[in-house]
Amino acid sequence: MSQLILYYTEHCHLCDQAEALMYAAGLHESYQKVDIVDEPELLERYGIYIPVLRRNDNQQELFWPFEQQELTAFLEACK
Repeated sequence: MSQLILYYTEHCHLCDQAEALMYAAGLHESYQKVDIVDEPELLERYGIYIPVLRRNDNQQELFWPFEQQELTAFLEACK
């Protein structure tokens, strides 16, 4: 599995939902969380879109809202 980044911010219920989907997919150790508040560039880029899941191998991004089916397809793309 490629390294994944979950762009999020604290106290974001949508981010919590996305993370729950990732846990359900068995990804609890396959991603890192990056709080967009810590970096102005990320805040500008993702501020109204979080949560966003990014793949490091091909730079593709999955924007919220997504369900388990979209998450699975995103993870399987370009395998």
